[in-house]
Amino acid sequence: MGVKTVPRHGSSLKDRLYIPGIAAGMKTTFKHFVKNLKDTSNLRTTQYPEVQPDDITDRYRGVHRLTKREDDSVKCVACYMCSTACPAECIEIEAEERFDGQDEKMPKKFTIDLLECVYCGYCVDACPCDAIRMDTGIFSLTGKTREEFVVDKEYLLNNERSKDFDDD
Repeated sequence: MGVKTVPRHGSSLKDRLYIPGIAAGMKTTFKHFVKNLKDTSNLRTTQYPEVQPDDITDRYRGVHRLTKREDDSVKCVACYMCSTACPAECIEIEAEERFDGQDEKMPKKFTIDLLECVYCGYCVDACPCDAIRMDTGIFSLTGKTREEFVVDKEYLLNNERSKDFDDD
């Protein structure tokens, strides 16, 4: 069995300069530009925020929320699994002792920096207590300062599950 030599393509000066490829790409771009300029009715434009997107699926990961037990106590046991699993390292937890007999500890401080979050959902998958979820249906946040995007435990506990994402 011998060695098969495969010839290289693109050895000419014309191929090495990529001019034909660039010209073909620019031709396609200008063709679409002229077509869209002539007929703007086919352009899909949403007047956001006045018109909200309607193509969000049930599996969309929105802003986080912390769940509560039936007695309105927080389900989180401050095990740090969510902050350990987070690739963006945007979750910060500080634990305190719990005296209600439910668990050993609970979060004294639970913050998420939503500007650093990549919304991967690893925190939800890692949580053994199903205490953190991303089913609020909130998909856009606005603010004027960075501090407005660092949400605390009270914000996360008061985030309600969107009616659009309720189970039947």
